[in-house]
Amino acid sequence: MNFCVQEIMNQSSQSKKMEHSERSNSDLPYDTALIIASFLPVRDVCALGCCSKFWRKVCGSDSIWVSLSRQRWPSLCLSDQYLISDDTKSHDSDPLFKDWRGFYIKRHSEMAGSVTTVLNILGECSSFALLELGHYHTAVKKLCEMEFSFKDVELILFKTTLNILLNFVGLQYCIKCLGVPAEDIIEALESCKISERQVYIKWWKLTRVPDQCTLRGESRSSCISLAALAASEDKEVLEVLHRDSVYDFVIKVKISACNPDEAEDP
Repeated sequence: MNFCVQEIMNQSSQSKKMEHSERSNSDLPYDTALIIASFLPVRDVCALGCCSKFWRKVCGSDSIWVSLSRQRWPSLCLSDQYLISDDTKSHDSDPLFKDWRGFYIKRHSEMAGSVTTVLNILGECSSFALLELGHYHTAVKKLCEMEFSFKDVELILFKTTLNILLNFVGLQYCIKCLGVPAEDIIEALESCKISERQVYIKWWKLTRVPDQCTLRGESRSSCISLAALAASEDKEVLEVLHRDSVYDFVIKVKISACNPDEAEDP
């Protein structure tokens, strides 16, 4: 089960333990607790909800989860008309918006499941350890079609347990398609502990010989961290990945998690 769903569901599994360790929270008004929880990211909301019955009720509030849903998926345009109180369920006819926590879990599961499509694209490479430029562009385009949000990428693709090429594809999607500021991407990479993971990029190109009408072939390579890519520290690498070069003709690009000695010249 995906870690985010696991954290959310853990609130339910710990309810019995809370019965024996419940502390009185009568000194803290419910509305005040709700305001406190509303400032927390989803991981912290899930963790706080496991502390006691009182916090479980607060952190299960629709007002908390509709806010988290709107922050994570702004393209869905979830309007205020769907904001329903905990005491009055006014949208009984629409089960999708009857429980915002349930909606968040369902939507997250759907987005996590859709990553299989990207895995299939990467699987078309001769080896998942080596990524061709065409497959990289196709994978990024697929994430765009699926309308992945920046938070989707952070929670689903920026994981240390995943192949670094998935981290890389998610990073490039944030840069190229979402236009996320570099400082926000770097903060997410550091938070997910993948900022120093490195990719090895090798490319072959035809270069014009000065004062001649001939071309010569040459190969270049670079080993660069995900944080350095986000900060655009190597302009030449970015030009290769985005195919922005004007005078040099890139004919082949290979991307891997480490120096692929087995990669042969085309």
